[in-house]
Amino acid sequence: MIEPTVGMILAGGLARRLGGGDKALRMVGGQTVLARLIERMTPQVTRLILNANDDAARFAEFNLPVVGDDLPDRPGPLAGVLTGLDWAARFAPEVHWVMTVPGDAPFLPEDLVARLYAARGGAPLACAASGGQMHPVVTLWPVALRHDLRRALVEEDLHKVGAYVRRHNPAIVEWPIEGVDPFFNVNTQGDLAEADRLAAGGVDCKLPHA
Repeated sequence: MIEPTVGMILAGGLARRLGGGDKALRMVGGQTVLARLIERMTPQVTRLILNANDDAARFAEFNLPVVGDDLPDRPGPLAGVLTGLDWAARFAPEVHWVMTVPGDAPFLPEDLVARLYAARGGAPLACAASGGQMHPVVTLWPVALRHDLRRALVEEDLHKVGAYVRRHNPAIVEWPIEGVDPFFNVNTQGDLAEADRLAAGGVDCKLPHA
């Protein structure tokens, strides 16, 4: 069963390999990556927020709450996860789960949240994978984990999302790669060109996979 869930798009990176700026605002198939993510994630979650730093006005047209990192000095995506868990605890206390996705993945599957919930069982986390590779940023997180996560970040100086996710023995859900990896990331100019080519060719990850 899918429970009420806050979805959070992690867009706090510096996009150095793309020459700076916001990867989420790059164009793929005639839309920004962020617009594609919003279209894909909105039907899957109860509320959707955006984790990004600096001036939130650059995202004003998307009408999402923009939440900056709780911790200083841009300590990475794991701090963004903490920000989402803290936001849910404060502004959506009736919601006990947060689904995080990266702000540079234009082909996310429409069955993402449903499949993670179905596979979770008694596991504390559920994480997506494809091609035999885990994608720890694409994880369903319990809000109750926020104090443990803050300790890991602040006291242990742990910043690798994968290391933290593995610590909690997540349920892993594998998606097949059919035409495109649904968790394809736009990290370089070459990736951006490839994503645009795939989008122009009608690549889609909408249909649920058996």
